[in-house]
Amino acid sequence: MLILQNPLIRPLEIFSAMPEKFRQTGVRSEWADVNQGGRLADSFLEGPVFDTHGNLYVTDIPFGRVFRIDPKGEWDLVAQWDGEPNGMKFLSETELLVTDYKNGLMRLNIQTGRVKSFLERRNSESFKGVNDLVLDARGNVYFTDQGQTGMHDPSGRVYRLSPDGKLDLLLNNVPSPNGIVLSPDERFLFVAATRGNSVWRMPLLSDGSVSKVGQFFTSYGPSGPDGLAMDESGRLLVANPGLAYVWVLSHWAEPEEILTGPKGASLTNMAFGGKDRKTLYCTDSTNGNILRADMSVAGCPLHRAK
Repeated sequence: MLILQNPLIRPLEIFSAMPEKFRQTGVRSEWADVNQGGRLADSFLEGPVFDTHGNLYVTDIPFGRVFRIDPKGEWDLVAQWDGEPNGMKFLSETELLVTDYKNGLMRLNIQTGRVKSFLERRNSESFKGVNDLVLDARGNVYFTDQGQTGMHDPSGRVYRLSPDGKLDLLLNNVPSPNGIVLSPDERFLFVAATRGNSVWRMPLLSDGSVSKVGQFFTSYGPSGPDGLAMDESGRLLVANPGLAYVWVLSHWAEPEEILTGPKGASLTNMAFGGKDRKTLYCTDSTNGNILRADMSVAGCPLHRAK
């Protein structure tokens, strides 16, 4: 097997920065007190996803906001509520499904800004703290339930919600499940285990179960893999906040490329956009920036609810 000793290393460039009028400078938040060591974070961007018109939507976790960024890099506040929104995917042209750490799965109408509950609890039990999601071609929603899990408490969960409302618990032993993405043929589910500093690979069997879940990729550093993306050739892209890297991995988990952010950046998540979905956009959460890089292979198209 060929081992790539020298992957291509390329810098990401700044596409747009959050305008000062939206930055919550000097404002404390409960989320940042717990998850950012008390840092006075003026924002923390996550959940990038594109609509069909080329607009990029991102969440701001500590202040419960969703923003729309147009192709020219101009920002607009879409909604704000008492929540901690993280991952997002479109259910339809006008509705986003949002993983909200405080409230469970939420539905957001991007035209009106109205937010309503989609799935608050499981069997009357609250989630630990949902994090990210992906939809398959049949309308199933796979999502991670991270909470404060880690190596000290490897009890993070991965769920599948079917279009008819059936909720299956697929995993309950992940140290901090975070980003989640499907392979192009939807036979495998990949989950970032942030505090385990790795990415897990989950075969999806024909009866809906999972088997022989394994560790696909191992990273290093102070903060492990976060957001995940997949391109049409089956390469897995892994955002690593602690290193300010995006790993571009082959089918054998070999780094073919490493995209690097500027010093002090924290790359948490990413989405393909632009012409032919060949531009990768990344959230630099620490600095409130959106970074980007041109890619040689298009990102996999995202499915919506049936």
